[in-house]
Amino acid sequence: MSGQEANADQVAAAIPFDESAIRRAAIANPEFVDLSFAAKAATDNERSMTLLQGIKLYPKAVGWSMLLSTCIVMEGYDLVLLGSFYALPQFQAKYGFLQPDGTKVIPARWKSGLSDGQQVGEILGLAICGLISERLGYRRTMLIALTLITGFIFILFFSPNVQVLLVGEILCGIPWGIFQTITTAYASEVAPVVLRPYLTTYVNMCWVFGQFIASGVLRGVLTRTDVWAYRIPFALQWFWPVPLIIGVFLAPESPWWLIRHDRLEEAKKALLRLTSQGDESFNADETIAMISYTNQIEKQMAEGTTYAQCFRGVDRRRTEIACLTWLSQAMCGSAIQGFSTYFYQQAGLTSTGAFDLSLGQYALGIVGTLGSWFLMSWFGRRTLYVGGLCVQFTILMVVGFVSLAPQTATTGWATGSLILISTFVYDCTIGSVCYAIVAEISSTCLKGKTIVLARNLYLMGGIINNVLVNFMITPKPSGWGWDGKAGFFYGGLCLLCILWCYFRLPEPNGRSYAELDVLFERKISARKFAKTNVDIFNPNELEVETEKLIHVAEHQEFAEKK
Repeated sequence: MSGQEANADQVAAAIPFDESAIRRAAIANPEFVDLSFAAKAATDNERSMTLLQGIKLYPKAVGWSMLLSTCIVMEGYDLVLLGSFYALPQFQAKYGFLQPDGTKVIPARWKSGLSDGQQVGEILGLAICGLISERLGYRRTMLIALTLITGFIFILFFSPNVQVLLVGEILCGIPWGIFQTITTAYASEVAPVVLRPYLTTYVNMCWVFGQFIASGVLRGVLTRTDVWAYRIPFALQWFWPVPLIIGVFLAPESPWWLIRHDRLEEAKKALLRLTSQGDESFNADETIAMISYTNQIEKQMAEGTTYAQCFRGVDRRRTEIACLTWLSQAMCGSAIQGFSTYFYQQAGLTSTGAFDLSLGQYALGIVGTLGSWFLMSWFGRRTLYVGGLCVQFTILMVVGFVSLAPQTATTGWATGSLILISTFVYDCTIGSVCYAIVAEISSTCLKGKTIVLARNLYLMGGIINNVLVNFMITPKPSGWGWDGKAGFFYGGLCLLCILWCYFRLPEPNGRSYAELDVLFERKISARKFAKTNVDIFNPNELEVETEKLIHVAEHQEFAEKK
């Protein structure tokens, strides 16, 4: 048997005739066979590309993706801002309710309302983004969101009472929800396979950047005694939108989005704007062919690009993986990481020292995300995610057992330190790798909607966490007074996440989108994803079968008309 015949037999075994989306695509588009030749060349080029070669060829894509991801800094900034304001006397005096003793306090229900209001707004923004981004494109959707956030900040800055402040948080949450979807989708589509994990996980780093900046700003205004102690941090949010609007306006659209809308010439121009010139190994026409090839396969797999399609056929499994991967990020104990300063304060740390410590904690998060870039190249996504959950489980259980000892300054320092270590581990693994998995696991046609569904489930988990953790940490009688015993609760949830990931989370590392499409269509189990060999290109074998299928299709069409 010749090598060519052996290869044909291998592909025939790998891609069943009756179930192959490739063959259905060939029937729908007679030029599909010719398209596959150029697509294979581009795929082989990407598969052999090293990290340095990718950076050298796609430096503009790296820059544009990082620019759009900077929008996430605004969300991380406000998240820390609002939570820290609750302990600020000037903020309490402005927005608190008068107590019998003459002081003003923001009740727990309003604290929960403000925090959850932000997430409710994000859920609305995610839903809106899923409906309009595929129609308007990533750039125009992002420009609309940046314009909206510029106006909504005025509500936060000038809010006369806590009710108006709540409205402002909900409205600001809408563009933040849009940022979450667009930044991840754009990062996954403008770069080759080798750069994809780095640019998608950079989104997580921007989130941590925002938290770090907010902590620094709050540390700087800690000594102020007037209303500007909280108005200055609010006003600094206007620093971001204008330069970002200019940058997004100049940025190229995603070539994948343009291909999905049959705008091939514009897609090629956008691709050339994302790459450097002069590299003889790069052929823009071949890369456009690869994107078109993948798009044709996915069109045959899906019946449409609606939210309903996310729960049909092979896309149902992809939606499950994206959603539960992001939910695992929320339920693995990350909710108690913000309380390390609380335990240090119990151990005798001052408020100033607590703010200094929070800066160190977010710096650990940045270092952890950088570390994930190296770890992903060594271990892959699945191993790193499951391994991170296992370490988190261990730390949470140790936190729980420490809480069983008599509570002293020593146990406070021990618990706080364990939570700091947990923050580093989380950002090395679960926190950052999640973005790469969610961005890669969905089909390109349903990417925006899948990210919306996954992030919405994460936010719902966050709302539940906001309620539970506040009750767990708050002393009796107003709370449950669990303190470190919360580690047992989240340790149990973390164990459930480990079990799900082991059986359901596949390894997308190094796979092209077309390869992932075929692996999902063949229903390969998660544990066999990395080792399954898929050859989605075999021109000779594909051409023969395509001619047969086109003839059958034409015969059926003639019979139906007759």
